[in-house]
Amino acid sequence: MKRESRIKNILKWLNHYLVFFLLVAFVITCCIMLFVSTLSNDLGITLTNENINAAAKLTFLNASLITLIFTVIDAVRRKLTVERPIKRITQAAEKIMQGDFSVRIKPQSKFGADDSFNEVIECFNKLAEELGSVETLRTDFITNVSHEMKTPLAVMQNYGTLLQAADLSDEKRIEYAKGVTDGSRRMAEMMTNILKLNRLENQQIYPKISEFDLGEQLCECLLQFENIWEKANIEIDTNIAEDIKVKADEELLSLVWNNLFSNAFKFTEAGGTVSVTLTATEHHAIVKVKDTGCGMTNDTGAHIFEKFYQGDTSHSSSGNGLGLALVKRVIDIMHGEIGVQSTVGVGTTFTVRIRRG
Repeated sequence: MKRESRIKNILKWLNHYLVFFLLVAFVITCCIMLFVSTLSNDLGITLTNENINAAAKLTFLNASLITLIFTVIDAVRRKLTVERPIKRITQAAEKIMQGDFSVRIKPQSKFGADDSFNEVIECFNKLAEELGSVETLRTDFITNVSHEMKTPLAVMQNYGTLLQAADLSDEKRIEYAKGVTDGSRRMAEMMTNILKLNRLENQQIYPKISEFDLGEQLCECLLQFENIWEKANIEIDTNIAEDIKVKADEELLSLVWNNLFSNAFKFTEAGGTVSVTLTATEHHAIVKVKDTGCGMTNDTGAHIFEKFYQGDTSHSSSGNGLGLALVKRVIDIMHGEIGVQSTVGVGTTFTVRIRRG
């Protein structure tokens, strides 16, 4: 291997020398011929074959020496400004291929360096940083999915074991069977949300834009939770302006409202209030979903749109931390905005701004 590399280097060096020699010999020959022609015409000097042969030999030696100097200088230049940065980039790329995304390449010195390599190095460092972020997200995602699946699986396994008891009463059997059903439902919902979020993040779902009445959609989505608010004796306060139309994906937006309403009812205690308001400006429709639930701290509010994040663990059995991540992604696709204001013990208000045109 080393012998082949050495032979390649020698052939490369000879190739560069030959190129420089042809160039230098051509330039020197042209200059000598022009000088001799001018000398003969102006001074009337006649050159003999002996003079020409001596001059040719001297010219050949000069061309060979100058070519050697040029070749050495070019070799040093290529070594410092081309081969060295390429070697650094190649070594860094090999580390990334091995899974080390922390590698970074130091930019070349501005003196005598080609800025093109610095541009490549800058792009390479950004690529390594992005790959590191993606790897971190992938690892966290797998960890979170494994953790979220472990709980319902353990519950289902325990209830399944209890159902095998021979002397089990009908009441207990129904209770345990319900536990298995609830666990499987939770896993199915989590898998559905994961698939939806994955398709949204990879832009495999393309918005189907249509014009529709946003107020009517909000009412329809809210009525789906009628059984929940009646059972919990939660008061509904609506202030929905009429005839506010938006151009958006109706199906994706219904996903937003269903998740926001679900969270509002989930965190609002019996006898509380959930408020929904719809107003509009010239360019935006503004929806506010407010509850009188437990509220949350500023630290929790800063993370609620992250996948699998659940600030209130007391309600973790009824969610998987993916709903608000889905909401945020849909709002981003619609080029809208979503914000949250919350006070512990008072409640939470989500504000969504959707472009009307």
